[in-house]
Amino acid sequence: MTFPIEWTGPVSGLVCGVLFGYVLQRGGLGNGCRLTAQLRLQDWTVFNVMFTAILVAAGGLYVLELAGYMHTSDIFIPTTYLWATLLGGALIGVGMGLGGYCPGTSVVGAAAGRIDGMVFFVGLIVGVVAFAGIYTPITPLMNAAEGPQAQTLGQLLGLPPWAVLILLVGVAVSVWWLTRRSGTSEAITCAD
Repeated sequence: MTFPIEWTGPVSGLVCGVLFGYVLQRGGLGNGCRLTAQLRLQDWTVFNVMFTAILVAAGGLYVLELAGYMHTSDIFIPTTYLWATLLGGALIGVGMGLGGYCPGTSVVGAAAGRIDGMVFFVGLIVGVVAFAGIYTPITPLMNAAEGPQAQTLGQLLGLPPWAVLILLVGVAVSVWWLTRRSGTSEAITCAD
């Protein structure tokens, strides 16, 4: 798919990455205490920003498919490998809990000039290089416990795309309602 600007490959990825980083920074996610406050269920800014991005992307893809500009088969959907997912989730989770950044927000924090973001970003690079160095010996683990074969959420649940969108909106509204009602939605003041 080359709609709308006919850029493909690294250029489109760089443009989308810069735009996404801008949105993350404007949403306040370039500060590590926001992510740790989310993990403590004290500040729902991370959920609100990221789930809004998911809803916009899902809705946009659905509209593009309805308009005939793209098809679900045009999107690469990787096969899930359960052990790799568990290992990666555990490592990312520990890193987020300790450092307050996920990989994307560490780049945003570093680009914004935050020292903790820069330190975490350097750690991210070191971790990527270390993982690349041990990947060959652990390849059997990474390919073990193959899960769903390249399925969308709708395919996995046996639901049409419009039903998945309704489900996602329902989740967003429910979380918003529950966090407003319980008082846990009070934003944490993060020093910049």
